[in-house]
Amino acid sequence: MNNMSRYALVTALALFLAGCVSRTEQPPAPVDEAKPGTTQPVQPTQPVPTVPTVPTVPEQPGPIEHQEPPAQPEPRVRHYDWNGAMQPMVDKMLQAQGVSAGSVLLVDSVNNRTNGSLNAGEATETLRSALANNGKFTLVSTQQLAVAKQQLGLSPQDSLGTRSKAIGIARNVGAQYVLYSSASGNVNAPSLQMQLMLVQTGEIIWSGKGAVQQQ
Repeated sequence: MNNMSRYALVTALALFLAGCVSRTEQPPAPVDEAKPGTTQPVQPTQPVPTVPTVPTVPEQPGPIEHQEPPAQPEPRVRHYDWNGAMQPMVDKMLQAQGVSAGSVLLVDSVNNRTNGSLNAGEATETLRSALANNGKFTLVSTQQLAVAKQQLGLSPQDSLGTRSKAIGIARNVGAQYVLYSSASGNVNAPSLQMQLMLVQTGEIIWSGKGAVQQQ
């Protein structure tokens, strides 16, 4: 009787241990994701891709059209009766006392001392023409005068400007007299002044003045 009880106990213990092993080897039942109350696996958050911002390109202006500046009005060209003012003065100068016939005369360019613009070159040419056949003076040629001015660093068209410079040029070219002329006052009705100077002493031996009319 004791042996049977002992056998039954061993058998029951063996069955119990076999049941425990089989439970241990069975895999756990899958978690039903559809059932409420179950814990869902946390999925990693994917970073949102950053789209670079394209800078706005400002509109390029079209080709700049160069506008021509407005035409400047041409300066008014004034014409004067130089001969009408010079010839009477030249006649009086040739009759002045103390002028030696056959002397060399330097005719300086007419200086513009008016309040505007005038053609002083035209005035100088008219004065030389009035003295071309005077019968008393030998004129220094324009070529000689140009060379003498070049030695002073002046262009042939430049006026000597001052009486002292005119006398210095006259000495270089061997002249005994200098005729210094200038237009002054209002450019619309200038006044012409002429002075005959002795080169050796700078003395003014004759002077004259007259009005110049526009043509």
